[in-house]
Amino acid sequence: YSSIVTERKYHFHVNTPLLESISMSKHVGTTVFLKMENSQPSGSFKIRGIGHLCQQRATQSKGVVCSSGGNAGMAAAYVARKMGLPATIVVPSSTPQLVVQRLKDQGATVKIVGKVWDDANGEALRLTETEGLTYVPPFDDPLLWQGHASIITEVAASLGPVVKPGAVLVSVGGGGLLCGVIQGLKDVGWTDVPIIAMETVGADCLNAAVKAGRVVTLDDITSEAKCLGAKTVCKKAFECTQSSELTIISELVTDQQALHAVETFLDEERVLVELACGASLAAVYSGLIRRLQDEGRLPTVLGPLLVIVCGGSSIDMKQLANLKHKLQT
Repeated sequence: YSSIVTERKYHFHVNTPLLESISMSKHVGTTVFLKMENSQPSGSFKIRGIGHLCQQRATQSKGVVCSSGGNAGMAAAYVARKMGLPATIVVPSSTPQLVVQRLKDQGATVKIVGKVWDDANGEALRLTETEGLTYVPPFDDPLLWQGHASIITEVAASLGPVVKPGAVLVSVGGGGLLCGVIQGLKDVGWTDVPIIAMETVGADCLNAAVKAGRVVTLDDITSEAKCLGAKTVCKKAFECTQSSELTIISELVTDQQALHAVETFLDEERVLVELACGASLAAVYSGLIRRLQDEGRLPTVLGPLLVIVCGGSSIDMKQLANLKHKLQT
């Protein structure tokens, strides 16, 4: 017990490597830095925000409940285990079996409810009422954004006072990471650094909102990037796209482009990430950065490109082969 109490004073996340990618730099013609959030103990950046939130809200808890297509649940299960708390993770039926098994390996109780994240979330909210559990939201909470902001603080410390990114590339699901990056850029005084917010076609709740000029709910998630699969983006993320304080460029790639990016990244960097993460990598590999420069939406002479490699646990070689088969047929 004493070790658990001691651990509460510390972060659950680690300060992840910031690596220069020579091969990606060749693709875009400027230095590319990779913030390797795939090397977090839970496999993704989610542990930053969820660790921070649980330290604030769950120390006296009977247990935590989280709805997740994978990574938020993995982070919640990891943090709960470290805090000595029971965790219930509610996932939609689209969640790969390997994720369900990994959640169980972390000691969590897994409930499979509904087809998409929104269904699972409804059940998680019900359990907070009926069982008195502490609800851990996957993306829509200021405490999560505060935790995720530490990514940018670390990058600023690594790069030193002279170097500043020319742009930040980030994948968007529900908008939690995007809100964290925005918060981080404000914290370090980098509000003039544009953010390129990447989604896949069919899991494009932010892009749909930007086009409509208001928050909208997608009819369904048709992308295979299930970890980007929120039907509605968080209000804060959308509001930030409408603000003049920062430049946020919302762009889409296809599942095929995201998959190609995952495979290229595996070949060139020897790291396997999930399709959701492939969305931001695809901005480099598909020539999207160069197109934005040609359109005048990014400077022709671009400072270092910061890519948040958000990671993800819902991928292995079998899952990669399945994705390939699905997207080729």
